[in-house]
Amino acid sequence: MNPPRVMPLGPVMLDVGGSGLSDEDRRRLLHPLTGGVILFSRNYTGSDQLVRLTAEIHALRNPPLIIAVDHEGGRVQRFREGFTAIPAMRELGRLWDADSQHARQLAQATGFVLAAELRAHGVDLSFAPVLDLDHGASSVIGDRALHSDAQAASELARALLQGFKQAGMSGVGKHFPGHGHVRADSHVAVPVDGRAYDEIETNDLVPFRRLIGAGLNGIMPAHVIYPAVDSHPAGFSPTWLKRVLRDDLGFDGVVFSDDLSMEGASVAGGVIGRAQTALAAGCDMVLVCNDPQAVDELHAGLDYSMPAVALARLARMHGRQHAGDMVKLREEARYTQALHAIAGIGARDGELPLGA
Repeated sequence: MNPPRVMPLGPVMLDVGGSGLSDEDRRRLLHPLTGGVILFSRNYTGSDQLVRLTAEIHALRNPPLIIAVDHEGGRVQRFREGFTAIPAMRELGRLWDADSQHARQLAQATGFVLAAELRAHGVDLSFAPVLDLDHGASSVIGDRALHSDAQAASELARALLQGFKQAGMSGVGKHFPGHGHVRADSHVAVPVDGRAYDEIETNDLVPFRRLIGAGLNGIMPAHVIYPAVDSHPAGFSPTWLKRVLRDDLGFDGVVFSDDLSMEGASVAGGVIGRAQTALAAGCDMVLVCNDPQAVDELHAGLDYSMPAVALARLARMHGRQHAGDMVKLREEARYTQALHAIAGIGARDGELPLGA
């Protein structure tokens, strides 16, 4: 194997085609604008295969590319066979209503199992936890939300984050400032949330504020327009990302755009315009999923140099401990105890088809 190419991380996170890397995949991964890879179900055929794939991706460059996945549990769990079935997050909310302290303990155990299994397969992070509140309106969020109450959602998400940290994985809260109040699905539409800022602040922003205080390292904004605040979707809005998120909430972690291939991003033009607008608004890394031609267009046309502060933020997203060793993980008492604790919580449903 060739030694890793020494080059800084770029601002683009992309996907790869299958269970192994093709020459085209390698070419895109070695482009200076690439900084990360997001994996999907098509990239997984088994535990050993995934360990080989992540090891090959990490070995391409120094510092290694960041490997991410949407692995929340319930409908959104990309790797199934050989992984623990993580319950939909709403199940933890139901447990909270019966016994809040026990629910916190199970949330922490759930976070640990989810993160430790990913780390044991070489995955750096999951785009989780979902911090949206369940307002009973959004079918795309629905049971992915922990609770309808901001306090309950905050406490459960904080416990999940503690579990992530114990397993050596950072959390990425989504979808800032809250996707749970709109009915439209930003995968196929441009949702609009007409509430006043004060209402959003006193409800939907609460989990983000509290998780930032607990050391959340990543946030993903929503492809949702909040016209009472700004005419642009949150992920393309300096008002949301710089004034509210950075200045008011004091967030100093990585801002990942949601997938720029989604319909909710179409208001910003083509892929180059979308990426330029998102990065100028305050995103550190932009995602382009399931569209390799768009990645090639972006690589050819985006003129962007990563600021030093963004590189420092990204360095904190690399996973720690449990790296690539499922055998050792199964021998760890904390893992087996956590597995026993969460056994039987809820049941998993069908997976969402695209990036979440």
